[in-house]
Amino acid sequence: MTKAPNTKSREPKLVIAPTMPAANTLLDRDMSWLAFNFRVLQEAKDASVPLLERIKFLAIYSSNLDEFYKVRVASLRNLIYVSKKTKKELDYDPIALLQSIHETVNRQQREFNRIFEEELLPAFQKHNIRLLRRLDLDGEQLAFVEAYFQSHLLPFVQPVLLIKNKIRIFLTNASLYLAIRMASKDRRTGPEEYAIVKIPSDYVARFVVLPSENGHHDLIMLDDIIRHSVAWMFPGYRIIETYSIKLTRDAELYIEDEFSGDLIAKIKLSLQKRSVGPASRFVYDRDMPPELFSFLLEMFEINPLDAIPEGRYHNNYDFFKFPDFELDQLKHKKLPALPLKELQNMPNLLDKIRERDHLVHVPYHSYESVIQFFERAAIDPRVTHIKLVQYRVAKKSRIMNALMDAVRLGKQVTVFIEVKARFDEEANLHWGEQLIEAGVHVHYSFPGVKVHAKLAMVRRMEEGQPILYAYLGTGNFNEDTARVYSDLGIFTADRRLTTEMARVFSFLETNKRPESAFEHLLVGQFNLRGGLEKLIDREIAHAKAGKPASIIIKANSLQDPEMIQRLYNASQAGVNIKLIIRGICCLTAGKEGLSENIHAISIVDRYLEHARIFIFHNDGQDDIYLSSADMMTRNLSFRVEVAFPIYDPEIRRIILDIIQIQLSDNTKARLIHHSRN
Repeated sequence: MTKAPNTKSREPKLVIAPTMPAANTLLDRDMSWLAFNFRVLQEAKDASVPLLERIKFLAIYSSNLDEFYKVRVASLRNLIYVSKKTKKELDYDPIALLQSIHETVNRQQREFNRIFEEELLPAFQKHNIRLLRRLDLDGEQLAFVEAYFQSHLLPFVQPVLLIKNKIRIFLTNASLYLAIRMASKDRRTGPEEYAIVKIPSDYVARFVVLPSENGHHDLIMLDDIIRHSVAWMFPGYRIIETYSIKLTRDAELYIEDEFSGDLIAKIKLSLQKRSVGPASRFVYDRDMPPELFSFLLEMFEINPLDAIPEGRYHNNYDFFKFPDFELDQLKHKKLPALPLKELQNMPNLLDKIRERDHLVHVPYHSYESVIQFFERAAIDPRVTHIKLVQYRVAKKSRIMNALMDAVRLGKQVTVFIEVKARFDEEANLHWGEQLIEAGVHVHYSFPGVKVHAKLAMVRRMEEGQPILYAYLGTGNFNEDTARVYSDLGIFTADRRLTTEMARVFSFLETNKRPESAFEHLLVGQFNLRGGLEKLIDREIAHAKAGKPASIIIKANSLQDPEMIQRLYNASQAGVNIKLIIRGICCLTAGKEGLSENIHAISIVDRYLEHARIFIFHNDGQDDIYLSSADMMTRNLSFRVEVAFPIYDPEIRRIILDIIQIQLSDNTKARLIHHSRN
């Protein structure tokens, strides 16, 4: 197991001593993230978006929110607990922040329900798609539902009578349940009793298509089939009402800052505990009566601060699987990915890369050229080595198969696997074991530091000399996400880049600091933060000298306080700054005296904007970088990231065109203004 790098000694000296921005000039990270997720929700209410795509945005919103509670809110709860126990004073009130989060989410959930019930369901009905409840069913559909319950659901529902201080059950993480109010049929008066039943959406499809006539497409949610069938599970009781509930548990592994012991063993153990972690969110039907709500909080030991009212249904990320009934007119028109003609299906792919650099822009370009980069290298008899950084990989990956084929054909293959890629830890461990079994040299995570760079390198002998070929990108080597994430990458044999990439791989394999400094690449743990700061400082110097000065940053997130302060300094010096930040943006843009020269937008659209692009005017000689890193403290200080310069004139022109198109967006761009986010 490799030792952790000494991150403290590797932070470069700063050109200008950083000053931390005042608290009132920074937007809270978590509240900014909630604002981003609301922008996702806005796509669901946009009538210009095809109907079946709108419901997918409800699913994306819900999936995002679930992860937010599993990680961010769970960590916040843990901070509250630790601060109370240690009586340590914090520079903000975590309880007040948690309350603000819940209030914001509650407002958003009301809007979510309104969009679904008042906009989407009526719109679906216009296309003869009807989502029915049990009281809407005709005789044939009723018989179908009852038979469906008996044949498909009965083994999974797990009915349990809830008796305080006697019967306790464990709520499975993110599973759906019905909480039931009922009364004994033998007593006309007396207290209500409560029970719980599982909705087995982890075993059975959430949407069940019903028998339909007259061109209708009728369906019912699994929840409502269970509601209809509850009386059969409790024959001695009269069912009063049912209410859906769900508990989300803390999914953080809390191991990233540990530097001792076997990291892989710790991750495996933590993965086993993830499904039984403490509650981070309890969602419930807002129509639930107070008596039942209080009973459930006590029964499952839930803090009222962690309870969030929602509508009739939860786990709405299941809308990803909403049936389409082959109504393609309700979807986005297909945009076939364009082949990269110079490389794709070319047997001499590496030769083409040696001639000049090539840019890939997925999903607009096909990902096939990236896959074939590995497949061609695997069978090329002159290739001796293949190296790769693996962060998140597709479940079925031709790239991984190519690496294993390369070993069988006598090549040396080295893969660095980051097993701390959140929610992909288990998959990455699985791929690591497969690769090791095939003979690949596998290196695992550094404790305390994530390796997030997107790098691959091939070594080929040509005329007795080793030539390095490389792919550097902004996105993972993942065939699945390449269809929906907008990312950029370059193929290159430029020695200025490949020589320094070899140093990065040597560091990942040996954990020894490279003897030579990085002059072209900006590498996390070495010169990434300092290099970006120097580039900003140079624009400040140009502005103060009366020269044109500008900065363009496109990223997923902007949170790092020191970097934000530098951008404030640049704005005040007269540097024109344009930001395209999809998600978290803690910078306050457009504020007089602070950031009036900063214009910030967020773009949420058909594809997930994932590329990171940094452009510095440099007195008319633009410095252009693509990067794996966002402008967050974790990326700049606690990860191995790579920002790489673009030297090819044609690729530089294309990237500038892409940026100008996005900056000119008047349809999907949202302003991130200082008075609202």
